[in-house]
Amino acid sequence: QVQLVESGGGLVQAGGSLRLSCAASGDTFSRYVMDWFRQAPGKDREFVAAIDWSGDNTDFADSVKGRFTISRDNAKNTMYLQMNSLKPEDTAVYYCYAGYWGQGTQVTVSS
Repeated sequence: QVQLVESGGGLVQAGGSLRLSCAASGDTFSRYVMDWFRQAPGKDREFVAAIDWSGDNTDFADSVKGRFTISRDNAKNTMYLQMNSLKPEDTAVYYCYAGYWGQGTQVTVSS
């Protein structure tokens, strides 16, 4: 079992940047494919990005391609989501996932 804790959310103006972190504990972090999801008010939770165990293979939702990058540091048991050129529609609670969910971190982008 893996425990996941997200951090790094906050309030930012449109066009700004944030870096989210997901710290994992409880199991061998490096064996997991890791994902970021987000859920905006009144909407379903949606996929944002994924990264394989090596960090060499990534995938992104079309809505964030070219603006977000995903990375991981297996030595630190941590995954990151670098979010640039943020838009108001990126406002959501962001969750990391590795077979288990974290508690989420709020990202709010003001126009």
